[in-house]
Amino acid sequence: MKSKHILIGVVLVLCAGLGAFAWHKWHSPATGADDSGDENTIISVQVGALKRMTLHQYVAAYGTVDAAPATATQPAAGGPLSAPTAGTVAKVNVVAGQQVNKGDVLVELNSASATSDYAKAEVDRQEKLLAQQNTSLKNAQDARAQLASLQVIAPVSGTITSLNVKPGQSVDTTTVIAEVIDLGRLAVSAKIPETQAGQLQAGQEVQVLTQPPVAASLLFVSPQINPDDGTVTAWASLPADSGLRPGQFVQFRIVTAVHTNCLAAPAASVVTDDSGNSTISLVNDDEATQTNVQTGFREDDWVELTAPDLKEGASVVTVGAYGLPQQTKIKIVNSSDDSSATNSSGAK
Repeated sequence: MKSKHILIGVVLVLCAGLGAFAWHKWHSPATGADDSGDENTIISVQVGALKRMTLHQYVAAYGTVDAAPATATQPAAGGPLSAPTAGTVAKVNVVAGQQVNKGDVLVELNSASATSDYAKAEVDRQEKLLAQQNTSLKNAQDARAQLASLQVIAPVSGTITSLNVKPGQSVDTTTVIAEVIDLGRLAVSAKIPETQAGQLQAGQEVQVLTQPPVAASLLFVSPQINPDDGTVTAWASLPADSGLRPGQFVQFRIVTAVHTNCLAAPAASVVTDDSGNSTISLVNDDEATQTNVQTGFREDDWVELTAPDLKEGASVVTVGAYGLPQQTKIKIVNSSDDSSATNSSGAK
C-alpha cells in the first residue's frame, strides 16, 4: 500500500513539472530577442527619395467667369444692359447668340411721350433743318437724346449672351434687357480673405484648375475691403482661347512666391507632432533613423525641407513613417524610384 502511494506521488510531481515547462515555453519570447521584444522587430515600409525641384506658394480661391472689368486702357468687355427709360418694347432686332458690333441698336422702345418711330423721324427732320440752318443745334441735340432714350445699344462688339424681352413687354429702368459680352475678353473674379490679400499684386501668375488647366494673370485687386465678410475682390484676366464660359464656376490659385532648386520630400514622409516639430526617417541600408527638419512650401505631394547634411537622392520612409521608432530595422517593400514617381504629381 505504501509503495502505491509513493508511485502516485511521483506521477503527480512529473505532471506538475511537465505543466510548468509547457507554461514557460508558451510564454517565453522567441529565441534571440531580449526582454523588451524590440531588438529583432522588423517593420515593413515603403520609401521615397529627396529631390531638387521648384515649388510654389499659392492663394487658393473659387470664382466666377464674367466679362473683363474696365481698366485704365480698355472699357469693360460688356455686361447686362438695362432699359434707359420706362415704356414698352417696340422692336427686338437681335437674337441670343448673335454677334453684334459696338453701337448696334438691339432693342427699340416706345415711351409715354414718344414712339421709337416718331423719335427717328424727328432726328431725320432736325438733321435736315440743321443742314439748311433752319433750326438750332440744341433742337437737333434734343431730338438725338430723345431717340437714344428709346434705344438699347451695344456698348461693345461681342455676343448676345442673354435676351430677356419681347415686343409688347413693359419695362422700366430696372429691367435687364439683354447682355452683351466680348467672349475674347473674359476674366474670373473671386473674394479673397483680407488676411491673404496683402500677398496679391497685379501681374502674378494664376492657374485655373479646369481640365485642361488654363494659365491666366492677376489683373486687378480691389483696394477696398468688404465690411460684411472681410474680403477683397480680385480679378484674373483669361486668354482669348481659354474655352471657359461666362457664369462658369471655377477653382483657381494665384502664385504668390516661387522657390527654385529647393530640396523636397514626398509629403507622406514628413511627420509633424502636436508641437509643430517635423521629422523624416532617413533610410540607411536596413535601418531608418529619425531626423529633425524645417519645412517650407508644400505643393501637391511634395514638401520643401531644410536640415544639415540632407542630400538629393537620399531615401526616406513614406508609407509607415507615422509612429516609426527613433531608430529601427526596416524591410523595404518598394524602391525609392517607384515612390518618387508615384508622388511627383505636378511639382516642377
